[in-house]
Amino acid sequence: MKITIETVVNADVETVWSAWNSPDDIKQWNAASDEWHTTASAVDLREGGKFSSRMEAKDGSMGFDFGGTYTKVVEKEVVEQKLEDGRMIVITFLPVSGGTKVVETFDAEAENSAEMQRKGWQSILDNFAKYVETNK
Repeated sequence: MKITIETVVNADVETVWSAWNSPDDIKQWNAASDEWHTTASAVDLREGGKFSSRMEAKDGSMGFDFGGTYTKVVEKEVVEQKLEDGRMIVITFLPVSGGTKVVETFDAEAENSAEMQRKGWQSILDNFAKYVETNK
């Protein structure tokens, strides 16, 4: 099952692309809630390159690694990723009036409900938009 989420970021595609793919920026926005944060991020933005992030609860109670391989990269347009568990993610960056539309489609995992996954991923995407609009 595929899930699609989206947002419009009030910034140009160059700014949005840069913030999405910069390890320093990722550590600032990659969290679904204030109780979580990303403590490490690595990006090798090229087809066949690897990416990874370490997400942890701020209280230290739990954490997990999230990573995989880039399968397609078209600068300022699309990033396709294959997660370590085989699931796929496609992120598109579309210039629109007033900003950039970011659309993310991903294969759902089996552990959590589709609605929980949609809410969590949308929350991260909303955090991304807020971060770019406030800090870039």
